[in-house]
Amino acid sequence: DGNIYETVQIGEQLWMAANLKVTRYNNGDDITHITNEEHWGSLDEGQYGVYDDEPTNANIYGNIYNWAVIGDIRGICPVDWHVPSDDEYTLLTDFLGGESIAGGKMKEAGLEHWNYDSDQISLEATNESGFTGLPAGHRNTNSGDYIYMGFYGYFWSSTENEINSAYYRYLDYGSPNVYRNSLYKNLGYSIRCVRTAK
Repeated sequence: DGNIYETVQIGEQLWMAANLKVTRYNNGDDITHITNEEHWGSLDEGQYGVYDDEPTNANIYGNIYNWAVIGDIRGICPVDWHVPSDDEYTLLTDFLGGESIAGGKMKEAGLEHWNYDSDQISLEATNESGFTGLPAGHRNTNSGDYIYMGFYGYFWSSTENEINSAYYRYLDYGSPNVYRNSLYKNLGYSIRCVRTAK
């Protein structure tokens, strides 16, 4: 799509320092763009949306994808890059000192995009890692509406939990933590790509 992404090395991993915003698979096929709330939420077909269907949000926060884009063999990350597994996210957070403090090191510093809960949380958001995590919010499964921009950043992993769920990480406005969880694949979350540093 002609997008240019900043990258940052964190430990032995090379990460994109921005959320993915591709609209096509690597072979040129379009990823299904869902603007109608009724049609969002497939478990089988790769879909993406832009928060509030506002194009300027894609420029800042990237697109929001369901998990099916990750499982599609046509690929969405650039050549030699991939969507991180649950284990690769664990390597990242371990390198940054563990889940209880890694979030502060991963979040963009300042108040341009984050609505932090307190001055203390804002001070703990140092972006020391260079990951520059943004609060892109997410897209709901049942209603297709967008929520939590400014407050939460959600990042898919490529690791399934059960047939309809997969693991993800999220950053929030109220703590320096990184949280690990698994939820339904038809939710819409952000995606980062990673590769092993050479």
